[in-house]
Formats: sequence, structure tokens, C-alpha cells
Amino acid sequence: MERNNILLSFKGEITSDLLTSILGIMESKMENMQEEPKIRKKVYNVLVECLQNLYHHLDEVSDLLEADKIRSAIFTIGKVENKYSIITGNYILNENIHGLRKRLDEVNSLSKEELKEYYKRVLNNGEMSLKGGGGLGMIDIARKTGEKLEYNFLEIDNKVSFFTLNIKVSNQN
Repeated sequence: MERNNILLSFKGEITSDLLTSILGIMESKMENMQEEPKIRKKVYNVLVECLQNLYHHLDEVSDLLEADKIRSAIFTIGKVENKYSIITGNYILNENIHGLRKRLDEVNSLSKEELKEYYKRVLNNGEMSLKGGGGLGMIDIARKTGEKLEYNFLEIDNKVSFFTLNIKVSNQN
């Protein structure tokens, strides 16, 4: 992990207590690394969004997976030079891939100014997703990082796939 500059890595069941602990650990690590407050805040905010996305979208596959995989997910946080990399992974129903891919591609196609307008439009629209969010998380991540959202879907079987998201956070944006 040190050789690959991994600061924190986790695979297992995601709980709200775990998320709180992870955020505390990363906040402490970045302080110890004497990271600039601006980048610490940006990484922390993006990390919160990523972990909330993981936590809120795990229940979808509970009837289709073995008990030990129901709330299972992965994430790693690493740093190479001036860029942090936050990678998350979780199971997703194949029937939900099209909608998620469409939203991610739409976010990736927008400029900084268009993302700002899109964020306001979704916020003012008042529509909530089934998980209680307005779909603002991915828009917010793209706005805060100024980077495209890298993602992949790996088909597990005809009902479930594994979704990975790789977010880059630098102090350049």
C-alpha cells in the first residue's frame, strides 16, 4: 500500500459508524501530511459525497446476493504527487445501469458553467430519487473536482454488476 501511495483502503460492510470513522481518519491523515486547508476541504467534501453514494445505494441488491455481500463495498484513497484518487465500488442491479450511465455521461459532457446551471436546475426541481437524494452527488463531485467522472460496470451475472467510480481531486482546480 505504501509503494502505491494508498492512504486508506477498505473492503467490507458499510455502516454509518464506519463512514464517520473513515472521515475522521482521513481528516487526521491530511492534517499530519500538512496538506493545505483548501485541498483538505475539497478532498473531505468529495469523500463525503462518495461515501454517502456508497452507503445509500447498497440496499438495491440485497435480495440477489449472498448475505455477506449485501452491504459490501470497496473504496481506496491514494495520493500521487498533487492528486488524490478516491475509488469506490459497489454492486448495482443491471436494470439500473442505463439510468446511472446516462446521468454520469450527462455530467461528464457539461462545462463548469453548465454544471453550475444543471446543479441549480436539479436543486430547484425538487424531485427526489428513490434513495432520498436529488441526484446532486455526482454533479457536486464534478463541480468540486473540475474532473470527469471515471466509471466502469463489471457484469457479475444477468441481474447484478459491480460499479466502480474513480474520482481525481487536485489542488489545481
